[in-house]
Parts: sequence; structure tokens; C-alpha cells
Amino acid sequence: MYSFDDLRDKIQEAFSILSFQKQPQELYEPISYTLSLGGKRMRPVLLLMGCDLFGGDIAKALAPAMGIEVFHNFTLLHDDIMDNAPLRRSQPTVHHKWNTSIAILSGDTMLIEAFRLMMQVENNQLRQVLDIFNSTAILVCEGQQLDMNYETQKDVSILDYLEMISLKTAVLLAACLQIGAVIAGADVEDARHLYNFGKYLGIAFQLQDDILDVYGDKDKFGKQVGGDIISNKKTYLLLKALELEALSDSISLNELLINNHISSQDKVEAITAIYDRLKVKEFAIQEKQNFYEIAMKELEAIDLPQERKSALTSFAKYLMVREI
Repeated sequence: MYSFDDLRDKIQEAFSILSFQKQPQELYEPISYTLSLGGKRMRPVLLLMGCDLFGGDIAKALAPAMGIEVFHNFTLLHDDIMDNAPLRRSQPTVHHKWNTSIAILSGDTMLIEAFRLMMQVENNQLRQVLDIFNSTAILVCEGQQLDMNYETQKDVSILDYLEMISLKTAVLLAACLQIGAVIAGADVEDARHLYNFGKYLGIAFQLQDDILDVYGDKDKFGKQVGGDIISNKKTYLLLKALELEALSDSISLNELLINNHISSQDKVEAITAIYDRLKVKEFAIQEKQNFYEIAMKELEAIDLPQERKSALTSFAKYLMVREI
């Protein structure tokens, strides 16, 4: 069994060999730049962990694991355009460093590269792996569209939000684990439990991201703290605060959301103060814990000795307390 750090080292080594030193430079340099920003490499490592869990050969899973990471970074590149985000992992986003047209075309190229890497599996597994990847990619796009819809939609519930982050974030984590299990030849039922583990853990992961966006350390978080507040993005924290304010007949939060004259810093400070007063951070932490516990039950249901699951158990615990 490999540890998370062992597998991440293997992913980093594989990416050090993957080269985009091609022409035209304007197309490929942003791809190299995006992938060089690093990140946690969580998704490709999860794919390798899914393979390793069932005793598979992780060397056969390296290419699709890299494909997942390239796909993930493609979605981030395009998300940053849609959000007009200035920073990604503490560095300028591609559309800020180059321009929007270059960012779109480089992202398109990354998507094609992701498919090329994903196809590098055994022929008898190719159809199943691509089916999982294709369906997941569509679900991620559906989640992103819902996320954009919710920016202007007023009647968004917490259940709506949880479904959206399940699509936008959680299903990709789940698919990573499932693809790894398929490559290892896992039993269908065990692969399903592993998928569900990844899905519920992914929801908990996004809830932690919501918390960090408001309460995280900018130097550790790698993104603009308070960015969701500035853009009026529907997050668990905002929706819970709106729910609690409605019960108290207060309208101060709604007034801040439609105030176009307040500075970004003042808006973040004012809304954070409302979150503190309503204790929405505590509600978010509890919701995160609920999904974490559901995820762990799915992992427990897999018919393998506990020691084989120890790496995934440790990783899940880390996600719940991470600061980045």
C-alpha cells in the first residue's frame, strides 16, 4: 500500500515528463503555466489510491490520473474566466496574465489532452473508463451552469446548493476513485461504495472550501479570501445566513448584497460580521461533518481489510481540517 505522499510524488514525476514545449507558444505556454502552479494533486492521487486499494498496478493508472488532473485544471481555467478571478493558487490567472481568448483556447486544448491521457488504459477497460469520464465531465458542466444560475436566482435553497456542489465538485472526486477501481479490476459493488465515498467526501470538501473562502488565511488558501462574498456567490454560509435572517425578520444581509456603492473590503467585513453573529460557520462545520460521516460509512462497506483502507481514511480526515 502506498501513502498519499508516495502517490503524489509519482504524479509529480509523471508531470515533470509531460511537455508542452510546442508551437504556437501562445497556445501551449499557458498550459505549462497552469500545470506548473501545482495544487494538491488530490484528484489524480485519488485515482491511484482507488487502484491501489484493490491491489492494482498503479503504473497502469498513471496516464488516466494525469488526464483527470489536466481536465480539472481545464475547468479551473475556464471557471476563472467566468468568475473574472484575479488569482489562482496565489498567482495571476491565465486570462489576467495573457487574455481571455488565449485562456479559452488553451483550456480547450487541455480538455483534448485530458481525453488523450484517459484513453491510455487496457482495451478491455477503455469503454468503461471513458463512459465514467464522459458522464462525469457533463455533470461537472451541469454543476457549473447551476452555479452561474444561482448567482442571479433568488429562491435557492440549501438543498439546491448541495446538489449543485455534488455535480460541480464531488462527482469528479468520486469518478477518480471509481476509475482507479475499474483499472484494478474491483468488484462492481465495491466500486460503487468507493464512488459514493468520494461523492460524499467531495461535498464535505466543498463545504470546507466555503468556510475557508471566508475564514481562511490568504497566504495558505491560495485564492482571494472573501471572493465568494464579493461576487454574491451562493454558498452554504450565505444561504444559511439568509435562512436565519428570514426567521428573525432582519434584512441587513440582503441590503448588503444589493449595495453597489460599498467597497469590496467593507462588504467582506460587514457580511463576515453577520456570519459571526448568526454562527453560520458552526452550522457549516456540522453539515460538513454529517457528509464526512456518511462517506466513511460507504468506505466501511467495502469488503476489504481495514488496513487496506487506512490511506483513504487518513486522507479523508486531513480534508476535514485542511487550511488550503
